[in-house]
Amino acid sequence: MRSLQVKNLSKVYPNGNQALNNINFTVNPGEAVILLGHNGSGKSTLFRSMINFETPTTGEVLIGGQSTTSLSRRQLRPIRQKVGMVFQNFNLVHNLSVFQNVLFGALGTSKTIQTFNWIAPKELRFKAMEALDRVGLSEFAKRRADELSGGQQQRVAIARMLMQDPELVLADEPIASLDPKAGREVMDLLWDIVHERGLTVVSILHQMDIAKEYGERILALKDGELVIDQDIHTLNERALNDLYHQPTTKQRAGA
Repeated sequence: MRSLQVKNLSKVYPNGNQALNNINFTVNPGEAVILLGHNGSGKSTLFRSMINFETPTTGEVLIGGQSTTSLSRRQLRPIRQKVGMVFQNFNLVHNLSVFQNVLFGALGTSKTIQTFNWIAPKELRFKAMEALDRVGLSEFAKRRADELSGGQQQRVAIARMLMQDPELVLADEPIASLDPKAGREVMDLLWDIVHERGLTVVSILHQMDIAKEYGERILALKDGELVIDQDIHTLNERALNDLYHQPTTKQRAGA
């Protein structure tokens, strides 16, 4: 299982905007962490930095004890293979089948995979169908991805992630595009899989009630600073409410 460590992470953009200010935290193997914060708090910048889509100004990110901040794309590949990502907008190829979309999850581990037809290696086809069965969508394998509901598409994205055999899962607002019922179903599924496999997970959410229900630990950003890092059982409710109900510096300045 993979740990995630963020050390002294700061990000200042060329226009002078400081998106992150000296962020420090460690997510231990098997831990389920929810990241909260108002719009503009720095959540997205932090998320992109964790997967090296964003280069920090200072500090570093370590996955499984390996610093990813200064690595080349080639050097990052074996680390990213074990990091499963779930996005708000699903990131599916809409005109391809559900089955083909799931097979894309194996691209990082197989050089011979052919995802545009049914002649991928037998073991990968079997694994893709197993993943679809796990998310309850095996009967939709031949359907186009854009024919499915939003909740079903997110399930396909989770099945695609399972093809990686991930050890760390990073989920960026995985239920933001879904209605409440579908959102809870997706969270139940994702958290069941995380617990089944003993995975480490960090998920960005907006909904405090969902965060408190699913997270073992809450991290929260405000104005680019880490203002809450607490176990769910010792969580300061007042601090959590202030996170959303008190205006941020940017809001007070009219940003």
